[in-house]
Amino acid sequence: MFSIIQAAGWPIWPLILCSVLGLALVIERFVSLKTAKIVPPKLLDEAIMVSRNGVPGAEVVNHLEQNSALGEVLASGFRALLNNPRISESDLRSTLEGAGRLSASKLQRYLGALATIASAAPLLGLLGTVIGMISIFGSQGGADLGAAPGGNPEELAHGISIALYNTAFGLIVAIPALIFWRYFRARVDDYLLSMELASERFVRHLLTLRK
Repeated sequence: MFSIIQAAGWPIWPLILCSVLGLALVIERFVSLKTAKIVPPKLLDEAIMVSRNGVPGAEVVNHLEQNSALGEVLASGFRALLNNPRISESDLRSTLEGAGRLSASKLQRYLGALATIASAAPLLGLLGTVIGMISIFGSQGGADLGAAPGGNPEELAHGISIALYNTAFGLIVAIPALIFWRYFRARVDDYLLSMELASERFVRHLLTLRK
């Protein structure tokens, strides 16, 4: 592996940095986007059950908020009703929508960086290819007029290795980054849809608790 890095030259180091950063982001997103941390299956039913006879106390609301992303949205509805028992339906919906937008921004964290890596890696590989081609033409132009055609064979081979290794490595980094970016994007969209549907059901429940 080290011999390949040596053959590819210095242009491959930004690609190695992108690969390490991309791998770290993928692992972080897999850990952070677990269903139990975003939309636990039974959380909405439990929140409705615990508030059948009225809005629960602050301790229960705080525990709900710390449970998951959906819990933060549901807790915002409880708090709005605690602060204003006669809150209007539009204000209640706005409160939950605001909490939902905040949760959405957290779910989409680092996805932009992963998309940037997927876009930049092929360009960095192309940069390495261009540098390799420059090295090739430099070896050709620097040959003596009386020398055999083809210039310096070592310089020629070095330029070709830079061009090919960087092109390949750029694609190796970009393709998985693009795949994981689309996967996480679809996963976040599914979570946001589930949270939106849960919030709508929860609003109807909260409206029955107004005094």
